[in-house]
Amino acid sequence: MIALYIFLAIATLIALIFTKKILELKKGKALADAQLAGMKINKLSAPGSVKALSLLPLVDYYTDHPELKTEPGVSYLISADNTNILLDVGFNKKKEHPSPLLHNMKTLGISPSDLDMIFISHPHLDHLGGMTEQREKTFSLSQGPVSLPNLPVYSPVRLSASRWNPIPKPQTITGPTILKEGIISIGIIPRYLFLMGHTLENALAINVAGKGIVLIIGCGHQTIERIIERTQALFDEPIYAIIGGLHYPVNGGRIMIGPINIQRIVGSDRPPWISIQESDVQSAISAIKSVSPKIVALSPHDSSDWCIDQFKQAFGDTYVDVNVGQKIVI
Repeated sequence: MIALYIFLAIATLIALIFTKKILELKKGKALADAQLAGMKINKLSAPGSVKALSLLPLVDYYTDHPELKTEPGVSYLISADNTNILLDVGFNKKKEHPSPLLHNMKTLGISPSDLDMIFISHPHLDHLGGMTEQREKTFSLSQGPVSLPNLPVYSPVRLSASRWNPIPKPQTITGPTILKEGIISIGIIPRYLFLMGHTLENALAINVAGKGIVLIIGCGHQTIERIIERTQALFDEPIYAIIGGLHYPVNGGRIMIGPINIQRIVGSDRPPWISIQESDVQSAISAIKSVSPKIVALSPHDSSDWCIDQFKQAFGDTYVDVNVGQKIVI
C-alpha cells in the first residue's frame, strides 16, 4: 500500500510538472508570435557584397578525415574576402582542453589569432561550448586558456566572455545589422520551444557579388520558412545558398537519453507527443525549392540521416554534404 501511495504521488507530481510546461508553452508561443509580429523589417538599401566566400566546418557530426574530431555541435569558419568569421564554438560535451574545436583548428592549420569576428547564432549548449556556458550565459572555445584577440563578438542575447577566453566582449544585436561590407545578420526571429523556452536565433546572410545571398544558419529554430521570409524582406538579391542546421531529428537523433530522442522534443514548439514530424521536413524542402538555391547543405548535428537522405533526393546535384574539414566554396 505504501508503494502505491508513493507511485501515485510521483505520478501526480509528473502530471503537474507536465501540465505546467504545456501551459507555459501555450503562453510562450503567443508571446513569441506577438514579438515577431511587432518587428518592423525594412529593405537594406546598400548591404554591400563580397567577391569570394568559403565555409569550413570545424565542428559537426560527420567527417571523412580520421584525424579530426566530431560531435553534435556546430562551429564553422567562414572566409568572406579577407574576413574570417567563426560562427558558433561547438559543444565540447566532454569538457576537454583542447576542445574538439581547438583540436580540429590546429589539425587544419588554423589559429585563434586568424579570426576577425565571432558570430553566435543562439545561446544553446551545442553552440556556446557546453552546458556550463548555456547556464552561465557565456561562450568558451575550450575548457582551458585560449588566446583570442580583442575581436568583435556578436550574439542575439546578452553573453559574457568566459574565463577561458576573457578578452573579447560580446555585444548584443537583435535587429538586422550590417556587420561588415556584404556580411549581415538577418536579426532575431523568436520562437518558444518546449523545454528550451524562449529562443532567439540569428542567421548570417552574406551577399556574394554576381551570385546572391548565402544563408548560414546555426540550428534553424526560427524555421527555414521564416528565415526565407526575413531574407526576402531584407534583400533584392536572390538566395544563392542555404547552409547549416535546420533541426529535423526525425526518425533518429544525435542526442539520445536511453530510447528518447531528446533533440526531437527540445527543438519543437509543440507538445512532445506531436513534436517534429516528417511533414515538417517536406514543408522545409518545399520552402527551399521555392527560392531555387544553387547550393543546399544541411548540418547533420541536429538532423537525422533519414532527413539528410530526403534532402539529397529532393535537391540532387544541388546538395552538398556538411563534413568537418571539407570546405564549401561558393
